[in-house]
Amino acid sequence: MKDPRIRELAEVLVNYSTKVTRGDVVLISAAGFEAAPLVKELYTLCLAKGAAYVEYEFTVPDINRHFYNRATKEQLAWFPQHKFDFMEKATVYIGISAAENSMVMAQANQANMIAWSKLVRPIVDERVKHTRWVITRYPTHGAAQEGKMSLEEYEDYVFAACCIDWDAESKKQERLKRLMDKADRVRIAASDTDLTFSLKGMPGIKCDGIHNIPDGEVFTAPVRDSVEGHITYNCPTVYQGKEFNSIRLEFSKGKIVRASAPGMDEALNRILDTDEGARYIGEFAIGVNPGITVPARNILFDEKIFGSIHFTPGQCYDECDNGNRSAVHWDMVKLLRGDGEIWFDDVLIQKDGRFVHKDLVALNPREER
Repeated sequence: MKDPRIRELAEVLVNYSTKVTRGDVVLISAAGFEAAPLVKELYTLCLAKGAAYVEYEFTVPDINRHFYNRATKEQLAWFPQHKFDFMEKATVYIGISAAENSMVMAQANQANMIAWSKLVRPIVDERVKHTRWVITRYPTHGAAQEGKMSLEEYEDYVFAACCIDWDAESKKQERLKRLMDKADRVRIAASDTDLTFSLKGMPGIKCDGIHNIPDGEVFTAPVRDSVEGHITYNCPTVYQGKEFNSIRLEFSKGKIVRASAPGMDEALNRILDTDEGARYIGEFAIGVNPGITVPARNILFDEKIFGSIHFTPGQCYDECDNGNRSAVHWDMVKLLRGDGEIWFDDVLIQKDGRFVHKDLVALNPREER
């Protein structure tokens, strides 16, 4: 029996996030065949909206793993021009991940993965800069297991986080954006964490369901050389197929000068040595999705956890350009619920994962107000 929430999610992606209309050229890209029910709903909706052309594709991460492990230098250097050419024509991109195994790349050749990500970066940049794009996740047994839930529980978790009134959420986020726009100095204080940095001249950007579903964050970027202090992340993070826990970063003049993670120091520092920008921060964000309160080892959800921040080594976003450039963009999440404070210019705005500033109380989940 078809779950009606799949159609509801498709309508959010087509009608709200990307606003598909007559004449659009749409690419629906799914990683994993489990996403087929959602792809079908998206495809039919885009046609009904009058899109001129709708392309859909499925990729299989386990096959990609063989490429990273077996590709020659010549194969790793062959730029897929046909993909770039189509992306230049596309006006809408909808990306779906439905992976069954988040660790599929854990033993893949990391150097080749980094080389390939650098090579195809122009395709990603073309998509980000010139299409109305959105990415989402489709619930699978593997993702449910990562989140320590049954599939039924995980489906409830996913759809509750995705199928909400994004217009209303956007209005509530506006208040946090305004405070962020005005802020100069920021301090994050929590267990084994004491960070300071400047936001002067950096705008706050609402994430209200346009590019990510689920969404629910307000982000900016620190002045590149202003970050001082240290942070220990307490949310698991999976990057290039490897899980990292308790990552600790120390900063001086904006640069990560020391990085550690239990049993993973070498792998962590190898990623941070990808290029110069990988050791500087490209994003600072506060998570505000009221339906996401626990980690699920899925960054699209975990970075939106209400009562969290993420402080991201690597590439900044064009909407908030602090000048940092990198092939890396690694969202690392710090949970502040029960332990942590966020200060803007010596004014406490959040304590223990709950907004205390009078202009932001409406952002708290209803049961916390």
